[in-house]
Amino acid sequence: MKQYILILLVCLLPSFATAQELNAKVSINTSKLENTNTEACETLRQKIEEFLNTKQWTTVKYDEVERIECSFSITVDKYTAQDGAYECTLLLTCNRPVWGSIYTTALYNTRDQHFHFKFDPADQLEYNPDNVDNQLMALLAYYAHIIIGMDMDTFAPLGGTAVLQTAEDIVNRAQNLGYSGWSAFNESNNRFALLNDYIDGSMEPMRQMNYVYHRQGLDQLCDSTEKAYTALVESMDLLNQARQARSMSNVPQLFTEYKKEELVNLFRNHQDAEQRKHVQDILFSINPSQSTSWEKITK
Repeated sequence: MKQYILILLVCLLPSFATAQELNAKVSINTSKLENTNTEACETLRQKIEEFLNTKQWTTVKYDEVERIECSFSITVDKYTAQDGAYECTLLLTCNRPVWGSIYTTALYNTRDQHFHFKFDPADQLEYNPDNVDNQLMALLAYYAHIIIGMDMDTFAPLGGTAVLQTAEDIVNRAQNLGYSGWSAFNESNNRFALLNDYIDGSMEPMRQMNYVYHRQGLDQLCDSTEKAYTALVESMDLLNQARQARSMSNVPQLFTEYKKEELVNLFRNHQDAEQRKHVQDILFSINPSQSTSWEKITK
C-alpha cells in the first residue's frame, strides 16, 4: 500500500499566524570524539536551534502550519578545545507539506562535509547581513535562505529569487572568512557551486520544475489526479532540460537522490504506460546509479 500514499491524501489541520519561517530541529553527534565537553556541545545545539527558529529571515508572514520543517544533523568530526574550533559534517533535510493533505515531501536535502566554524559557549549568535564576519553565522544564514528560497520556488514560478540572491550575497561576503566551501575554485558540489548552478539563467527550467512538480503536481493530486499527472510529467521534462542545459551540474541529480522513493511511487501508479516509460528514460539519463529504483516504474 506504500505506493498509494501520495494519492490517498487527507485534510490538513487548521493554521495559526506567526512570522518566523523555519521550524528547525538541531542535533549534534559527538560519538567520534573522546573526552568531549558535552555541556559545550549542548549549549551550541540549543543556541543554533533558537537562532534558526526565532530569527525572521524575510518580510513574509508564515502561518504555523506553513513553517518549513527542517533538520540540521551535525556530526562533530574534530574539536579543538583551545580555540573552540569545530570541524563538522552537516546533514540538512527539509520538508514541504502537500496542501490538502497530511503528507510531506522532501523539499531539499544536502550533505556539507565542510561545516567548520569556531564557537565559544559564551558567544551570542547575532547575524548582521551587512557584515558577514563570522563563519557560523554565515553558514546558518546561508542555509536558512536556501531553504526558504527553495520553498518559495515551489509555490510561485521563480518565487524565491530575492531570497536566493541574498544567499548568493552571503556566499560572496563569506569568501574572505578563510573556510572551505565558499569558493568558486573548490569542488563542484560545495555551497558556492550548488547555489550558483541553481540560480544560473540557463538552469531556469530547474526552478520552474520545482513549481510545476510541487504546486501543479503534488498539490493537485487530491482534486484532479489526471491534471496533476500531466504536470508531474511536464516537470520531468523541465528537469531534463535543466540537465541538458548544464550537463556538469549536480543539481538535477541531487533532486533525484532525495526524491527517489517518491518519484518511483508516483510514476509507477501513473495510468499512461507510454508516459511512465518516458519518465523512466529521463531518470535513467540523469541518475543511472539509481537504475534499480527507476526500473520499478514500469514493472
